[in-house]
Amino acid sequence: MLRIFFMKSSKDAMRKLLFFFGLCVVCTALNGQELNATITVNADQVSQTNQQIFKTLERSLTDFVNKTKWTNRVYKENERVNTQMFITISEYESDRFSGTIQIQSSRPVFNASYESTVFNYKDNQFNFQYIEFQPLVFNENVFESNLVAVVAYYAYIILGLDADTFALEGGTNQFRKAQQITTQAQGSNFAGWNQSTSNNRTRFDFISDILSNTYKEYRVAMYNYHRKGLDILGDNNSTGKQVIAGTINLFQIMVNRRPNAFLVQTFFDAKSEEIQNIFSDGPKVDIVKLKETLNKVAPFYSGTWNDISY
Repeated sequence: MLRIFFMKSSKDAMRKLLFFFGLCVVCTALNGQELNATITVNADQVSQTNQQIFKTLERSLTDFVNKTKWTNRVYKENERVNTQMFITISEYESDRFSGTIQIQSSRPVFNASYESTVFNYKDNQFNFQYIEFQPLVFNENVFESNLVAVVAYYAYIILGLDADTFALEGGTNQFRKAQQITTQAQGSNFAGWNQSTSNNRTRFDFISDILSNTYKEYRVAMYNYHRKGLDILGDNNSTGKQVIAGTINLFQIMVNRRPNAFLVQTFFDAKSEEIQNIFSDGPKVDIVKLKETLNKVAPFYSGTWNDISY
């Protein structure tokens, strides 16, 4: 009787163990982080003998970005968004830092061994307070740290843009999170969170423009360019090029409505070299008309457009 009871108990224990193991696997999957970020903190401009605090900051930010669960979506390891953040410190005193942060993100192109740059932007209004070994924790309900707020803002911008390249307006929830951070930070007196009054564009301007109906073509262009254009180049080069060329016309609509649109600038900052490469070989498109449109919507890259040839 004792032996039977023991065997039954062992089976029950095994079931519980297997259930627990399965639960752990599920929880691990559910906690899969979204970003695969490399963060570099450069303090060469600072005359500071002890560089250790900058190395600590770099490690802490890397852990913060890569280990924070930013959304409710489950990301597989190969779905994580490749991201780089380059922080340049120009001034440092006590616990106060000033400098810039440049953000880059990319996404793979279907059926190709190539990653396309989606976002490439330099924010010159980056200042914050930080004490070495200070925990970096994001609380979506309250503004507590400008360092955390800025990095979290760009994490959501990156995720929103990435989602927009795979599904039409797929990044709306992430953009709303970035907008929420902006609203909370506006009373903090840190630069970059309020609407710009000059040509020095702000985080407020960027997220407001993304969600504004005034620039509704931008998000359509992000989807068409990547999902309907880039992703089919490998299977149908001619059609892919035609879609990408047609997408450029959407930026013409935005520029006609609002000259010098911020979003147009950020798009071509990421895409100028790629566009030149796409249209410099393979099946022909109307290059004369394409160059004419590109020079209208992004004249700041006229040299790049002039190099398009086939």
